[in-house]
Amino acid sequence: MGMNMSVPASRPARRISLPLRERYILRQLLLGLLGITSGAIALIWLMQSLRFVSLVVDRGLSLRVFLELTSLMVPSFLAVILPITTFLVVLFGYQRMSGDRELAVMQAAGLSPFQLARPALACAALTTLLCYLLTLWLVPVSYHAFRRYEFEIRNRMAAFLLQDGVFTQLSKDMTVYVRSRDRNGEMHGVFVEDDRQPQARATILAERGSMIVVNNQPRVVLFNGSRQEIDHHTGRLNVLSFARNTIDLTTRKQADSEIRDATEMSLHELFHPDPRYVAQRDWGKFAVEGWRRLTAPLTTMSFVMIALIAVLSGAFSRHGNIKRPLAAILAIVGLMAMSLMLQNLAGRNLRLVPLLWVVAVAPALVGAIWLFGREILARKRKSNDGA
Repeated sequence: MGMNMSVPASRPARRISLPLRERYILRQLLLGLLGITSGAIALIWLMQSLRFVSLVVDRGLSLRVFLELTSLMVPSFLAVILPITTFLVVLFGYQRMSGDRELAVMQAAGLSPFQLARPALACAALTTLLCYLLTLWLVPVSYHAFRRYEFEIRNRMAAFLLQDGVFTQLSKDMTVYVRSRDRNGEMHGVFVEDDRQPQARATILAERGSMIVVNNQPRVVLFNGSRQEIDHHTGRLNVLSFARNTIDLTTRKQADSEIRDATEMSLHELFHPDPRYVAQRDWGKFAVEGWRRLTAPLTTMSFVMIALIAVLSGAFSRHGNIKRPLAAILAIVGLMAMSLMLQNLAGRNLRLVPLLWVVAVAPALVGAIWLFGREILARKRKSNDGA
C-alpha cells in the first residue's frame, strides 16, 4: 500500500521540475530585457530630444507638447535596439548563471543544450515578433505622425515668437522685428528681412500689422508699408508701397511636408513607390528599405544563437571565461557592419538583396547545427535503434 502511494507522488515532481527551470530562466531574461531596453530607450530619447530643447527654451513650447512630440520617436529607437539588448541579456544572463554554477547543476540534472537554450529561444521569438510589429506597422505610423506634428509646431509657433524690440530669426532666411505690440496683439513698427528667394530678396517695412493663422500656417497682415527689392540685372532698388500686404511666415511649404520619407512609408509603398514623389533612380533604395524591414527582426535569432554558443559550448569554467563573450560581441559588431554595407550596396544593385537574408538568417542556422547537431543525431540514432 505504501508503494502504491509513493508512485503518484513522484510523477508530478518530474513533470513540474523541468518547466519550472525553464520558467525561472525565461523570467530572468524577460526582466533583464525590460530593464536594459528601458534604460537604453531613456538614454537615446534624452540624447535625441536635445535637438528639440530649443523649441521649449526659444519658442515657449509647452512640456506636454514636447513630450508628445519626442515620444513619437520611441518606436523607431525600440526597433533598432531590441535585437542588441536581447543579445546582451541572453549573453550576460547565461554567463551569470554559469558563474553561479546554476547551469552546471542543470546540466548535471540531465538537461541537454537544447533544453537549456529553450528559454533564450523563446525570448528571442517574442522579441522577433515585437520587432516585426514595430518595423511593419508602428514605426512608419509614428514617424509619419512625428513629421507632421513637427511641421505643424514649427510653423504655428512662429505666431508666438515675435517679441517687442527683438530681432527674431524665424529661420535661416527670414528675420522679423517688431517695435511694440498692444493688448489686442496688433504690432507696430514691423520690419521683415525675407531671403527665402535668393533672386528676389526683400526688405519690408510697415507701420502696423496683425498675426493670423490660415490652414495651420502663420501669416502677418501688414498695413501702410513698403517693399524694397534690388534688381540683380540692373542693380537698381525697386520700392513698392502698399496699403495692405500679407506675408507667409512658414519655413517650409505644405507640399514639402506631404512628401513621404522612406521611414514613414508602408511596405507596399516601398516596393511600389509613387513616381510623383520618388525619382526612378531611387527606387532601389526604397526597395532595400522594404527588404531591411523583413530581414532585420530575424537578426534577433542569429544574435541569440551567437550568445548561446559563447556560453553553452565548451566546458564550464569555475572562474568564468571572458574570451568567448568578447568573441560573441565582436561577431555581432561584424554582422551589423556587414548588414549596413550590404544595404548600401544593394541600393545600387538589387541582385545583392538575397545577401541580406543570408546575413540575417545564416548565423542562426549555423549556430543551431553547431549547438544542437549532436543532440539531434543522437535522438535519430536512438529512434532508429528502437525501431
